[in-house]
Amino acid sequence: MKIGYARISTTDQSLQSQIDALTAAGCDEVVSDEVSGAATKRPKLDKLLARLGQGDVLVVVRLDRLGRSLPHLIDVVRTIEARGAGLLSLSEAIDTTTAGGRLIFHLMGALAQFERTLIIERTQAGLQAARKRGAKVGRPRALTTDQVKHANALIANGEPPASVARSLKVDRATLYRAMASAKGRT
Repeated sequence: MKIGYARISTTDQSLQSQIDALTAAGCDEVVSDEVSGAATKRPKLDKLLARLGQGDVLVVVRLDRLGRSLPHLIDVVRTIEARGAGLLSLSEAIDTTTAGGRLIFHLMGALAQFERTLIIERTQAGLQAARKRGAKVGRPRALTTDQVKHANALIANGEPPASVARSLKVDRATLYRAMASAKGRT
């Protein structure tokens, strides 16, 4: 069964051109969404993916209608393949039901993985260079050294840790971590 998926981001756009193209491509059914491409949850797409079966083909006009980014798109295609179904993109002429289409898609996936790896490496190199320059990297401490000393004194005098944490406007776990960290530094 060929099932079309059409998506628009705003109410200013029209689904009709996508629906027409999907119908012309021989889709037995067309499911449409009016949701931003950046949205992590698309209930209609999720339901559609969940009911795909062996031999079904999900058809889209363009790949950007299906995934919000290349890594997300690759995850969606893995879901489709795991269900024994295929993907056909009309504009990009990618058909994962054929060997050539799977090759093209996996090459795109390899490039996306390569790009992610490069980003991680550049980020790590930047952090390392910043540390060498003496920059403090990461989230700032929730409590100063003086606040931790004050908290220790209050707790030693019988004040409940939960009360001390509330007075410092932090969670009790944050207070405990700060106290343990301060103990490790001395």
